Amino acid sequence: MGDDHVIDVEGLTKSFGGHRALRGIDLAVPRGHVLGLLGPNGAGKTTTVRVLTTLLRPDGGRVRVAGHDVVADPGAVRRSIGLSGQYAAVDEKLTGFENLRMVGRLYGMNRAQAAERARELLRRFRLWDVADQRSGAYSGGMRRRLDLAGALVARPEVVVLDEPTTGLDPRGRLDTWEIVSTLVEDGTTVLLTTQYLEEADQLSDTIVVIDRGTVIARGSADALKEHMGGARMDFVLADAADLESAAGIVADHGNGRPETDPGARRLSVGTSEGQEALTGALAALRRGGVPVVEVALRRPTLDEVFLELTGRDEPASLVGGHR
Repeated sequence: MGDDHVIDVEGLTKSFGGHRALRGIDLAVPRGHVLGLLGPNGAGKTTTVRVLTTLLRPDGGRVRVAGHDVVADPGAVRRSIGLSGQYAAVDEKLTGFENLRMVGRLYGMNRAQAAERARELLRRFRLWDVADQRSGAYSGGMRRRLDLAGALVARPEVVVLDEPTTGLDPRGRLDTWEIVSTLVEDGTTVLLTTQYLEEADQLSDTIVVIDRGTVIARGSADALKEHMGGARMDFVLADAADLESAAGIVADHGNGRPETDPGARRLSVGTSEGQEALTGALAALRRGGVPVVEVALRRPTLDEVFLELTGRDEPASLVGGHR
């Protein structure tokens, strides 16, 4: 931990009655960095975000955002952050321009400053052509862009995006990704929670996986994928009836029991031996009389990493990347 971290969390704990929601979370996010915070439902992501944004008081630990302690100086924290939640928080009776000007006034800007900042953001977020239309008539993607613009009115050091693309179509998701990339170019620090692992893979410099209130993995997307054994072997069989016997054969050449998909006649397993393991598995399948119609050696997806990490009886542990 250090002064160069815009988000600095040590030993964060929080309980609700007898339920320990957070059990000692550590996070450190440098300036201009995107941290992807992942975890299954109930893992503690939302509780962590609510503490960082001063909506919840922590039970223990040390939490600083933009140099301000969330307990000792919550007002300074709120002045330093922008928050965009799962649902666009816009006043549908107001125009896009009026929404942003209102936010500026709430942050203490005078009328001229608020109007100038609103116009600047409407152009930046490609909403200038609809600036004078009621936001209730906007598409879902346009409302999301307006909500993100509202989070930036006060030029915050930190932007918290809590599942920012939930409910958006693919075009809206891509637009949001572009906006996040622009934020980082400007030096803004971003904390991102998301349901879409592809999104975390695309945007995050570092990914932290939380489960049962504890950090179970951290590192870049590439580092997390290496945790799966470095590569995955995929085999598509001619006959789904051969999957069970093929899984037993391939298990001797991979890391554990292969996953099977009867509908696709596919089995997949991790390997740390790469091409050598693939060649050995193919030869063994031929000897076993199992026809293979397609084979591939690929890197694991972040989805596969996530399922392996959070699907165990006990939390896994992976150390790497930023804390």
